[in-house]
Amino acid sequence: MSSTGRTERLALDGVLTAEEAAATVAGILAAQRSDGAIPWFRGHHLDPWDHTEAAMALDAAGEHGAAERAYLWLARHQNADGSWHAAYADRPDGVDTAEPQDAGRESNFVAYVAVGVWHHYLATGDDRFLERMWPVVHAAVEFVLGLQQPGGEIGWKREADGTAVTDALLTGSSSVHQALRCALAIAEHREDPQPDWELAAGALGHAIRRHPERFLDKDRYSMDWYYPVLGGAVTGAQAQERIEGRWDEFVVPGLGVRCVLPNPWVTGGESCELALTLWAMGESDRALEILRSITHLRADNGMYWTGYVFEDEAVWPVEQTTWTAGSLLLAVAALGGDEATTAVFGGQELPAGLEPDCCTGG
Repeated sequence: MSSTGRTERLALDGVLTAEEAAATVAGILAAQRSDGAIPWFRGHHLDPWDHTEAAMALDAAGEHGAAERAYLWLARHQNADGSWHAAYADRPDGVDTAEPQDAGRESNFVAYVAVGVWHHYLATGDDRFLERMWPVVHAAVEFVLGLQQPGGEIGWKREADGTAVTDALLTGSSSVHQALRCALAIAEHREDPQPDWELAAGALGHAIRRHPERFLDKDRYSMDWYYPVLGGAVTGAQAQERIEGRWDEFVVPGLGVRCVLPNPWVTGGESCELALTLWAMGESDRALEILRSITHLRADNGMYWTGYVFEDEAVWPVEQTTWTAGSLLLAVAALGGDEATTAVFGGQELPAGLEPDCCTGG
């Protein structure tokens, strides 16, 4: 099948044609190294979260072999404690090493492998792959839960020397919430119950919904606004109220979503994640509007600029990142009904954690 044929399902009126989607996929593939790693762009570092996001986009585009190589890179370079470092230097093709650029180990970066692995399995039905990656996912989840605090929130990271940073980020913990549910889906599929993970997911969801004081104050950042909804912890009327409450602060009509207030800077990644959030809430029309608003970030080669400073009418930074392109493809895939993508971001079929409200009094 031609690349355009594989991307017909990623065509979305006013956002992408099949030919444009094929060019975007080709851009991510061109950045992927021969060992499977996907840096932000060639010559730049890679991190495990954005690497996984780009791999998921490749699966959504039908490039399952390339996505599998990305996950096997994670398997080969997982640390003994189940983690990955926060950043790795780019390497020449043919050199399969993982040189840390930032030796810290961030909890949400580590957890995201569970989302990617479950997405790949749903896209391919490959039981062999799932069995190969189960020990990787299991070890990653155990590392992350080693940073969970008594209030349910997840500590940010371990420093290079192993010191735990117990301060919790709302965005990071919300991403971990999604990852724990995907890990539980894998365990359920394998008939390998993980009751401790269920309790951890329930406590984490409770903290996100009910205890904002347990997280660092980062409410200037749009991710802290929408990620509790995108990560599946906040739903229904509470989700609607949350998104409506700050819409006018973060959404710049016709341009996209601000990354951080009060900066006049819209970013593709945050815009696409908000679109995914809106889709998960059942607001596909508004999701489509957001995606259409960032077509100005598309470069001639099919990739996307990271952001745009609208007061200066300038692209900034001058970089085209694989994860920005990946987030766009995933949002389009969700709106188009791709089953694997809707399953991991819609959340309706993901196991829920055991809600602690009945017994904590908190």
